Amino acid sequence: MSETSNILVVRLSSIGDIVLTTPVLRALKKRFPHASLDYCTKSSFHALLENSPYIDTLYSPENSPRGQYDMVIDLQNNLRSRSMTGAIKAGRVYRYRKRNWKKLLLVQAGVNLYEGVQPVVDRYMEALDGTGASADDRGCELWPGVAERAYAASVLPDGAPTLAVCFGARHYTKRYPPGRFAAAIGRLLAGLPLRVVLLGGREDASHGDEIMRALSPEESARVRNLAGRCSLMQSAAVLEGADAVLTNDTGLMHMASAFGKRLFVLFGSSVAEFGFLPYNVPFDLFEVPGLGCRPCSHIGRESCPKGHFRCMLDIGEERVASKIAEYFNNRLSS
Repeated sequence: MSETSNILVVRLSSIGDIVLTTPVLRALKKRFPHASLDYCTKSSFHALLENSPYIDTLYSPENSPRGQYDMVIDLQNNLRSRSMTGAIKAGRVYRYRKRNWKKLLLVQAGVNLYEGVQPVVDRYMEALDGTGASADDRGCELWPGVAERAYAASVLPDGAPTLAVCFGARHYTKRYPPGRFAAAIGRLLAGLPLRVVLLGGREDASHGDEIMRALSPEESARVRNLAGRCSLMQSAAVLEGADAVLTNDTGLMHMASAFGKRLFVLFGSSVAEFGFLPYNVPFDLFEVPGLGCRPCSHIGRESCPKGHFRCMLDIGEERVASKIAEYFNNRLSS
């Protein structure tokens, strides 16, 4: 395939899924260093890839790629991406195999046919079989710009150990309750010279305010709430500058992983078998194993179908805070 001169990668959404494609881009550029590499995703996610050293041109469904490609790699593999790629003249088309039937069996019948935990990145790489591209041992990547890094420097406390808290998630069953986050933060602040930064999108802002209201005045003075107050790549730069990250299963978790941060991850209705654990970075996972109703969905729900929400409520904030405190104490004593 040495004659390959132009490649198109398609992944239309969402934040975490796009970040998880960055090892694929790196592998393709290594295998085809002289090829033009284009990427199509929704315009709202372009900021994630605008500074990528691997991508030549970014497209969107509204401004879709035209012409002919030697190779098209569809990492979305749904009706929309198939329609889009079908309209392109492509020498070869490679598609990500979702294996949704395994997810449905696990969710609907409790039948687990997964053979261990295979990261989604590895499944993406399987789509490249036959191209000669191969994975390396590195993680995901993100590329904040100069302006974003300047913003992060302006909001992060100078020299103070910093914990970023990514408390949002699109679906309720993936969100640790705001009061529990506040309780864990309070415990940490009581025993450590720590600063905390809250991160999330505009849709998360009300929960950020709820966390702040649950803190004492002394605690809230050491917490900065940036949820809904900064852009996606400004959030990325703040994550880059933090020392560790406490997070739900959300896009910001994968953004933090792109900087090799130590992650403390809360899984409610999520399970490792779906492949969305942090990729190639150290992390601690908090979950409730053996809960018969878990997972209740492969993407998350807007309410607990059983009404008890044990998958999150049985994760004690004391255990979460203790593990994070252990990490920071080790850093501060070394």
